[in-house]
Amino acid sequence: MFGMIPFDRHDSSLFDMLDNFERNFFGSSNNTASSFRTDIRDEGDKFVLEAELPGFKKEDIKLDLKDGILTISAQHSQESEEKQNSYIRRERRYGSFSRSFDVSGIQEDHITAAYNNGVLELTLPKAQPVVPAARQIDIQ
Repeated sequence: MFGMIPFDRHDSSLFDMLDNFERNFFGSSNNTASSFRTDIRDEGDKFVLEAELPGFKKEDIKLDLKDGILTISAQHSQESEEKQNSYIRRERRYGSFSRSFDVSGIQEDHITAAYNNGVLELTLPKAQPVVPAARQIDIQ
């Protein structure tokens, strides 16, 4: 199933390095939405997707499912302007994070999610293939 391959894969091929160079040099067209790391395991009858979302509260994470596309998004709220001015150095990022996955071939109504210790875990049960029932035709 090709469906569990994320839309923005990062491989280490020469073409990906050139694409990344171009993105870094010219800037990405979608600077507000960054991605986060995910692991996807095939456990036979289901896929298990684990997404690293440290520092988020459960309420900050949103899961949307539409037309066979699962979108995981999370948003940190920006701190007030007063507090920002007191920083000497700021390395923690604030903003939106989003990633989409094709979940065709998944039982969409049976997807479950849990969030523990900064890791979002989704259980995605595989859809059972529909086998047409055999029947016998009477000859008249």
